[in-house]
Amino acid sequence: MLNIGLLIIRLVIGLLFVGHGAQKLFGWFGGYGPKGTGGWFESIGIKPGVTMAILAGLAELFGGLLFALGLLTPLAGILIAGTMAMAIIKVHAPNGLWATANGYEFNLTLLAVAIGVALIGPGQYALDAFLF
Repeated sequence: MLNIGLLIIRLVIGLLFVGHGAQKLFGWFGGYGPKGTGGWFESIGIKPGVTMAILAGLAELFGGLLFALGLLTPLAGILIAGTMAMAIIKVHAPNGLWATANGYEFNLTLLAVAIGVALIGPGQYALDAFLF
């Protein structure tokens, strides 16, 4: 059951991050693409905005894909945790903990899940288990 639980966690979190990366990179799923996201990044002091939007999108897209597949899981966890750390620092921290006030509660949860899975491993239903 542990391996099925890890698979569910990896698929849900990983595929959601793939979607967030696609929002930033391609404007899919209601996203704004690199230009729109980059403009917002610039407005909150992340410069150069478009470059940073592309880097964030790549980290989310590839981190999420690797996480979902259970491939290079420690790297995937670092990519996801890094984007969440930046979201906390640059956007949500001034609002406090709770998500109801646009705080960092949800971002911290995702960061903890990514690091937790990276540390304990992706389980048997993962490419890491088959390849390494």
